[in-house]
Amino acid sequence: MEIDSLREGFDRVAEKRALSSAKALEAVDHIVNEVEQAIVKLQMMNTDSTGNVDHTTNLAELKAKLNEMAPLNQLEGSQKDLNVALSKYLKLLEKSFNPDISKAYRNVDFEVQTVNNIIANHFYRQGLFDLGDMFVHECGGSGGASLKLQFQEMYGILEAMKGRNLEPALSWAANNHDQLLQNGSMLEFKLYQLQFVEILSKGSKDGARDEAIQYARTHLVPFAPVHKEEFQKLMACLLWVGKLDQSPYSEFMSSAHWDKLAEELTHQFCSLLGQSRESPLSIAVSAGFQGLPTLLKLTQVMAAKKQEWQVMKQLPVPIDIGPEFQYHSVFVCPVLREQSSEDNPPMRMPCGHVVSKQSIMKLSKSSSRPFKCPYCPSEAVAAHCKQLHF
Repeated sequence: MEIDSLREGFDRVAEKRALSSAKALEAVDHIVNEVEQAIVKLQMMNTDSTGNVDHTTNLAELKAKLNEMAPLNQLEGSQKDLNVALSKYLKLLEKSFNPDISKAYRNVDFEVQTVNNIIANHFYRQGLFDLGDMFVHECGGSGGASLKLQFQEMYGILEAMKGRNLEPALSWAANNHDQLLQNGSMLEFKLYQLQFVEILSKGSKDGARDEAIQYARTHLVPFAPVHKEEFQKLMACLLWVGKLDQSPYSEFMSSAHWDKLAEELTHQFCSLLGQSRESPLSIAVSAGFQGLPTLLKLTQVMAAKKQEWQVMKQLPVPIDIGPEFQYHSVFVCPVLREQSSEDNPPMRMPCGHVVSKQSIMKLSKSSSRPFKCPYCPSEAVAAHCKQLHF
């Protein structure tokens, strides 16, 4: 991908800059050292002599040493390498980023209100509530108000967790107990577990043990049958009150648990709201940024062939935008080597092999006769092939 070549070019420039800077500092240090030595000699001559002192010899000696060092010549090579790397990187940027990106997207009529709601919701889910309110006010809409209140609650919980206060998170988890279990999340148990450890680590020895036991009976016992091993470890922590950090169970005190729970709470909170974990706007922009160089190059190639790619139902070339942006399975027909679509879905033959609908139509001569599977000796008819849904 072109973005990788941009990163490599930037790294080369950064490396050359660091090398040039190091050599410059080294040369300056040498110059300063020679000048300081010359000053010391001049001061000693002034101290030892009572009459007029001629410093010409020492100054001439300093000048000779500096000329011999030739600091400018030392820096010239590294600076030249830096300039060459920087020049190449600028050309790479100009080549990779075409300022006219309008050719890389289709002319689609967007619903302005829908786009505004997406932008407002992005601000709210990022915790930028003032900015979101200002945007909604300026665009004259009212969308996202309900989500704003929900995300304000979420960020309030996360802020409390930063201050080691789990009460808001525990209250929310208890109110959404059934939904969390349906999602297969053990967030509520993990929050109770963390609160149990906090009680043991902050209280006095006897008082903390009694409070922790009572807390475990109230909140942890209902989860014991499912989390037997974890429950046993937590009960063993009672023996190490006041020195839990020195116990075999010290990992319970790791700050990483707080970060992981904050991340899981964010995920579950968005899930119960029917929202994705990441901002759709942020994902769309990031994916578009990675795919843009390929699309721009495609427009140039298609223009040279006097073809218009915007009228095509699917792109003539694959666009690699990375696995982090892949949210569903994609089937590529092994016969035609084309990606499936609504008009050309994957079809399962009776033998279990899968090809595209167009492949079956070609093999069966438009469903007029039985055909042989391209991958095994079995025969099939088009009517017996079933469409697959991923």
